[in-house]
Amino acid sequence: MDSEMATDSRSLDINEIMDMIPHRYPFLLIDSVRDIVAGESAVGIKNVTINEPFFQGHFPGHPIMPGVLIVEAMAQTSAVMVVDTMGKKENRLVYFMTVDQARFRKPVVPGDRVELRIVKQRSRGNVWKFKGEAIVDGVLKAEATYSAMIVDN
Repeated sequence: MDSEMATDSRSLDINEIMDMIPHRYPFLLIDSVRDIVAGESAVGIKNVTINEPFFQGHFPGHPIMPGVLIVEAMAQTSAVMVVDTMGKKENRLVYFMTVDQARFRKPVVPGDRVELRIVKQRSRGNVWKFKGEAIVDGVLKAEATYSAMIVDN
């Protein structure tokens, strides 16, 4: 993101995130969201620790964050950006519709601080499409394009 965009951006802590999306431990996969540019982009932060419940079975002695959970963390970041853009409304949910072009380049492991960089590709009505990247210390770990639908529960 260029410096112009960053000056107009917002950040949210975990309490604000939990006020915006229904996910809770152990399935809330982001710790903060920063650099929110309404209707355009955001960066979610996931601090990966060995205490994550999925590491017990994925994989014993060689813990790796499951790729599907990395994509879910991207989607949660997108959901926060959408809610921040549209305004919070009770009983509104964001549902996955598609996941395309998912690529898992390098493992995400305990101790990593993952930046989940998401950019809206387009939105039409209640359907939004995103491109997401998971980056650790400047290294691309995973990427995907995906779409979601905003629905009233």
